[in-house]
Amino acid sequence: MQELFPEYPVLVVDDEPLVLEGLEMALCSEGFNNLRLEGDPRKVVNLLERETYEAVLLDIHMPGLSGDNLLIRIKERRPDIPVIMVTGVDDVKMAVSCIRKGAYDYLLKPVRNEDLAACLCRALETSRLRRENTRLTEKLLSGHLDHPEVFADLITRDPAMLNLFRYCEAVASSQEPILITGETGTGKELMARAAHALSGRTGEFVALNIAALDDQAFSDTLFGHVRGAFTGAERPRSGFLEKAAGGTLFLDEIGDMSLASQIRLLRVLQEREFFPLGSDVAKPLKARLVVATNRDLAHLRNPALFRPDFYFRIKTHHIHLPPLRERKQDLPLLIDFFLNQAAKGGDKASPLLPPSLLEKLSRYAFPGNIRELRALVFDMVAAAEGNILDPEKLTWTDSNGPAEVFQENKQDVFPDLLRNLNRLPTLKEAGRILIEEALRRSKGNQREASSLLGITPQALSSRLKQLKGQ
Repeated sequence: MQELFPEYPVLVVDDEPLVLEGLEMALCSEGFNNLRLEGDPRKVVNLLERETYEAVLLDIHMPGLSGDNLLIRIKERRPDIPVIMVTGVDDVKMAVSCIRKGAYDYLLKPVRNEDLAACLCRALETSRLRRENTRLTEKLLSGHLDHPEVFADLITRDPAMLNLFRYCEAVASSQEPILITGETGTGKELMARAAHALSGRTGEFVALNIAALDDQAFSDTLFGHVRGAFTGAERPRSGFLEKAAGGTLFLDEIGDMSLASQIRLLRVLQEREFFPLGSDVAKPLKARLVVATNRDLAHLRNPALFRPDFYFRIKTHHIHLPPLRERKQDLPLLIDFFLNQAAKGGDKASPLLPPSLLEKLSRYAFPGNIRELRALVFDMVAAAEGNILDPEKLTWTDSNGPAEVFQENKQDVFPDLLRNLNRLPTLKEAGRILIEEALRRSKGNQREASSLLGITPQALSSRLKQLKGQ
């Protein structure tokens, strides 16, 4: 069954059957196949009151009721519906009058198919954004969640988090991308899954971490290929965009995407279509994209690393998850949840948490966030010998030890260190020292090291090659 576009019909009003037929053919040739044709302008108001329409295309000179008078009635009853005048009346005063009465645009017959389609696309986009803004405002002002069960895995009672849940409910049904940012371990994929569950989409939730993909692997994985597209392509392969059709494609670590891959994905988002490798036949984009990164927004705004046009395209909707240290009131709730989970998994009774241990944990900055807290709790439960957790058996997962990551000891020491140096290192020396230290802390993992340094893995690899050549 052919998919209808747009979601609700476009109402085309003209008293001449041949003109209606011509407009129908023109719009269908441009991909608009959800149309309602009406030759009697007197029926239009009742149609709009009974049924939902995306837009109206309206002639001016019609018997019984002129288009400019009908425009007034439409705007009085349905001010949210964009009305495009499509007429043979080449009159500047009439055009100005219609625009003042609320018409979205004024097109003269004969109008080129591509001009008509472009105007209608703009009108639909304006209407969609207006509906989304209205829905978002209503949701945020309502103060309640319609589907709290969707967020069951995101344990919280923090007001800021609950506001994010309401925002997620408001934008989940949008076709536009969602950018989810936050430190490692804050629950970005859980939020992405919640957005998918709320979207009403019947397709799959498909997750892909793109950090380790080069340009070729990225294109093949996302777009797929036809047989013979490249050496070794003996069979056609469907990409993840096709696998997620009707559902959600979640791209994690979007901040590590190369500039070349950014350009390819930007085109897909703009044109709403993609080409499998080796094919010149486009496939429609039917997946909704949700992307995530643990990099800060300043990094994503660096044109040398991230294209500004791509950044703003994926940031249509933005959810930033706060780190655990900014939502400490959730700590007892999370600890209790993980205690029960760990005890159940280890076939033990849930142990008690001494107040001294809770106080100690509350002073910890949790650089690994909720994922680190879970690891700490599971380790303590496994090591527990009785029904009370022993604070002395707390094993910190941070390699630097707790002293450097307790909030009460946390401070910016770099200026003091520099002032105590007899000689400042050169930029080349400082860069080499920082890279060596990042690799030491990450135990040689270049991806983690690049994250510590605030650069992409590709940039770190390039710098390492330069250091080897020195």
